[in-house]
Amino acid sequence: MLKRKFYNKLLDWKKKANKKPLFVRGARQIGKTYIIDYFGKTNYSSYIYINFLENSEYKRIFDSALDAATIYSRMSLMIQSARFTENDTLIFLDEIQECGNARTALKFLAQDARYDIVVSGSLLGVQYKNVKSIPVGYEELVTMHSLDFEEFLWAKGYSQEQISALQESFLEQRKVDDLINDVMHKELREYMVIGGMPAVVQQFIEKRNFAEADEIQRQIVSDYLDDIMNYASEVEKSKIRNCFLSIPRQLARENENRKFKYAEVEKGVGARKYINSVEWLRDASMAEMAHNLTAPLFPLSAYEDESAFKLYLSDIGLLTSLYGFETKAAIINQTISGSVKGALYENLIATGLVRRGYALRYLQDRRIPMEVEFLLEKKGKVVPVEVKASNASTASLNGLLERDDIEFGYKFTSGNVGVAGKKITLPHYMMMFI
Repeated sequence: MLKRKFYNKLLDWKKKANKKPLFVRGARQIGKTYIIDYFGKTNYSSYIYINFLENSEYKRIFDSALDAATIYSRMSLMIQSARFTENDTLIFLDEIQECGNARTALKFLAQDARYDIVVSGSLLGVQYKNVKSIPVGYEELVTMHSLDFEEFLWAKGYSQEQISALQESFLEQRKVDDLINDVMHKELREYMVIGGMPAVVQQFIEKRNFAEADEIQRQIVSDYLDDIMNYASEVEKSKIRNCFLSIPRQLARENENRKFKYAEVEKGVGARKYINSVEWLRDASMAEMAHNLTAPLFPLSAYEDESAFKLYLSDIGLLTSLYGFETKAAIINQTISGSVKGALYENLIATGLVRRGYALRYLQDRRIPMEVEFLLEKKGKVVPVEVKASNASTASLNGLLERDDIEFGYKFTSGNVGVAGKKITLPHYMMMFI
């Protein structure tokens, strides 16, 4: 079993006195069902699993009255093995996007509060089919992602003590032993190729076969494209698919201006035709969105330019797979160069920051000129983050650090830890500690 941080979130939720149904969002095939199933079987005397996609008959449980008593009565009739123990039963409603009434019923199950409820599905951010009423205020929304780099290291057999030693170097801004630093960069290159999709990681850990891992990744991408065809409206299907497939080339522009351009999807069109498609990908957790800022000021949300944004794939391994198997070999052999290399490292840091709970924002102003990949908020201050695929100069970051209202900034590189004035240089793998 792959060790996942999300398991601790489930344990914390279980301890809450007046918990709401837990609504787990996230892209498909990131391990939601597996970890919730394990949690239910391990922590409750009674566990009831309902998968609406696997068994469409279960939708009948929610066909008539949606009060808790009726639902549990119908549930006991349709699932003969179901046992209801008050305050010690977990009911897991999986693939809930297939049953709009089940989503509506969460309000009444929350009010009843006798049993714990977790719901999940493949495309939780997407508009449900036939949802009569969204249970606003009666559910707790959380997002799960594919494995981050720290979880990947756990899967590779690294101990928490080894990772904590690296974290001490981060906290103390102290150089890492050169041998250890080289090993961690090597592990990170493997992570860039394998990514964090559980099936891919598990296969790689067991067989160490990059080609077989790539086959699984390509199947996942194919499944994502199938999801678009199954869940998107007829009008949006082809547009969403084209937007998704355009992300790798949008990120790999030679001039490093990686702003998402609708003309890259279809020449001669603008936001009006494709904005819904972009939002669909974001809501489905298939892509992460970063907005440009009009000024590097706190709070950053007040200075977002909604018309200018970048899109990143939600898993670095899937992006690498879309660039092709030869790109993977180049990453491992350290022969990759050019704009694709920059795109990969930027996407790597973007997804790493999302997994740390940060909103993605960047600063790009051609009038100055200035371009900084990410700006974060920490303790009421703006923290700029510049990403370099190697160890290049950072003119834009240096310019921002001259401001009195910015206390420090990060530069991620292929090197080691270092400090020069207000600039803290970190190896790429230390994104897991930001």
